[in-house]
Amino acid sequence: MNDIIYIFGHKNPDTDSICASIALSYLKNQLGYKTKPASLGNINAETKYALDYFGFKAPFHLNDVRLQIKDVNYHKNCFIDKNLSVKDAFDYMNKYSLTGIPVVENKNKYFGYVSLKEIAREVINGNYHKIDTSYGNILSILKGNKILKFDKEICGNVLASTYSEDGFIKKSSLDNSYILITGDREGIVEYAISKCVKLIILVAGAEISSELLRHARKNRVNIISTDYNSYEVGKLISLSNYIKNFVRSENESVTFNEVDYLSDFSDLSKKLKHTNYPILNKKNECTGVLTLTDVNQVDRKKVILVDHNNFIQSVDGLEEANILEIIDHHNVGDISTKMPINFRISVCGCVSTIIYEMYGESGIKIPKNIAGLLLSAIISDTVLLTSPTTTQRDINAVNELSKIAKVKYKEYGMDLLKAGMSLKGLSNLEILHKDFKSYKVDDNTIGIGQILVSDYDSVKRKVNELVKFLNEESIKEKYKVLTLFITDIFKNKSYCLYNDEASEIIKISFKLNKVYEGVELQGVISRKMQIAPYIMDALDK
Repeated sequence: MNDIIYIFGHKNPDTDSICASIALSYLKNQLGYKTKPASLGNINAETKYALDYFGFKAPFHLNDVRLQIKDVNYHKNCFIDKNLSVKDAFDYMNKYSLTGIPVVENKNKYFGYVSLKEIAREVINGNYHKIDTSYGNILSILKGNKILKFDKEICGNVLASTYSEDGFIKKSSLDNSYILITGDREGIVEYAISKCVKLIILVAGAEISSELLRHARKNRVNIISTDYNSYEVGKLISLSNYIKNFVRSENESVTFNEVDYLSDFSDLSKKLKHTNYPILNKKNECTGVLTLTDVNQVDRKKVILVDHNNFIQSVDGLEEANILEIIDHHNVGDISTKMPINFRISVCGCVSTIIYEMYGESGIKIPKNIAGLLLSAIISDTVLLTSPTTTQRDINAVNELSKIAKVKYKEYGMDLLKAGMSLKGLSNLEILHKDFKSYKVDDNTIGIGQILVSDYDSVKRKVNELVKFLNEESIKEKYKVLTLFITDIFKNKSYCLYNDEASEIIKISFKLNKVYEGVELQGVISRKMQIAPYIMDALDK
C-alpha cells in the first residue's frame, strides 16, 4: 500500500502554491505523516528566486493522480520460471485460482504467457513421445531417486519396454536420443546402456546391479528410479516438459505496464475479453498478473490540496484520488468528496498565512528556511501587503516570519517581486501562464492570467501581438473569456487584455463606459477579490 500523501497547489503554480506545499509537507511530516510536496507545472522566476534564496529545490512535477495498475492489489510476484515443468505451472495456477500465468526467464524478464487452455491442448493432442526438460523436473514429477546424473538437460523420445527382452532388442534401435522406461529387466537395461541412451527410468522400485551401474557410469547414461509403475510413468512424464515450450511468446501475448492507467486497461480488456494479463515494469520485468476481479481492490493516491479547491485548477485525475484535506483562501469551488475531510478555508491574503498559523496550533517550531518560504508566499500574494486582500493576519504573519527568517521583508520583498517581473525570453504562452487560473461558470470556461510589472510601457509594444494570441488561444482551448491582466504594482492599477468575444463581459464586469485592449483599471490588483468574482458574475448574468 502506498502511504505517501502528495501535497500540491493549483496548475500554473505561483509562489504561494509552491511554498505552501513545501511548508505544509514539512509540518505534516513532523506530525508523523509521510508526505511529499509536488508541483503541477513549471516554476516561475519569482518562485525560483524564493527557493534559491532559502536553499530549496523545486518539488517534483506531478503529472496526474489517475489510478494506475500499480495502485491495484493485483497478484504481485505471481509468475513462474520458463524452466519449470508443466505440472509446476498447473499447480501454481491452481494454488492462486488462475487460468493463466506469466512465464519469466533471467532476473524475471518477461518470456511469455501460458494458460490452462494451452496446457490442456498439449496434454491431449501433443506429442507424447517427445520430452524436453531437465533431469530435476523428471525427478520431481516421478518422485524419483537419483541414481546417475550427467546431464542437466534431458531431451529425447520416450520408449517403454512393453514386450519381451529378445523382441525389444531386435525391434528397437536405441541411441542417445531415447529415454527408456523399463522395469527389472537386466538384458534390456544392459542393451540400453550399451547404446548410450539419454536416460533410463527404472519403474516399480527396480534396482540395477553394480556391474551395470559401472558400465552406465562409463557411458554417461543418466538413471532415475521411481516407485511408480510403467503406466504411471508414461502418464506423468509428459508433465515434466518445460513450460517454456507451450507459452504464447512476448509478441503474441497481451501485457500491460504497471504505470498504465487503470481506465485504459479497463477499456482494452472489455474488447479483448481475456481473464488474466501479465504486468511488466519499465525494465520489461514481470511484476505479476492482473485478473479482471483484481480491479475492484485499488489503493487510491492520497492528496492534500492547498491554495485551490476547483477541479479545473487541480491535478488531472483528481476524481480518482482520495482527497484527505483542503486548505485554501479562495471562494468555495466545485470539488466534492465521498467521505468527510478536513476542509479549512479562511479569509486572508495568502494560504501560507493559514499554514503559518497551523504551525502554532500544532506546537511545531518553524525552521528558518521554511519561515522564508512562507514569508515569500505572503509577500507575493499580497504584493508586499498592498493588495486589498491583505488582512491583519497576513501582516502579523509577515512580521513574525521575517524575524524567524532573519530578513528585512520590505527589501527582500521588492527583490522577490522584481525577480518575477521580467518577460525577457518568454513566449506569449509563457507570459499568459506565468500566473494563470481557470474557472468554470456553468458550461463556460474563464481563463485569467496576471503578470506584475513596474512599468506598463515595457509591455505596451507587445499588446497587439498578445491580443492576437489571446484570440487564437481562446478558440483553441475553448475559453469563453481569456484575459491577461498587467498589474503595475507601483501605480496600483492593472491593464486588461482580452479575447475579442469577451469585450462585452469585460465592459460589464468593471462597469466601463468604453472598453478597449489595455483598458486601465485603477486600484484593481487582486485577481481573487477584484477580477475573478466580477467576471464570473457578469458571465453568469
